[in-house]
Amino acid sequence: MAKSESLRVSIRIGKDGVNTSLISELENQLEKRTVVKLKINKGMAPNKEDRNQIFTRIADQSNSSVIFQRGNVAVFCKAGGQ
Repeated sequence: MAKSESLRVSIRIGKDGVNTSLISELENQLEKRTVVKLKINKGMAPNKEDRNQIFTRIADQSNSSVIFQRGNVAVFCKAGGQ
C-alpha cells in the first residue's frame, strides 16, 4: 500500500518548511488514516541527505515512522505500526 501510486499525496511541504501546523496536520491525518503521504518541494531539499534529515525530523516530532521513501516523497504511519 505504501508504494501504491493510488495513495495520493495529502501533505505538501513548501516554502514555509516544517512547522507546527504541518506536524499537527500530519498527526490529525494519522488519527484518521493508516498511512499519510508527504511530498517535499524539490527546492527545499536538493539532495538525498537533506530529504532524509527533514523526513526523520518530521517523524520524530509527530511520533510517526517513515515506512517508505523515494525521492522527494515519503509515506508515514503511526510509530510502531506498519
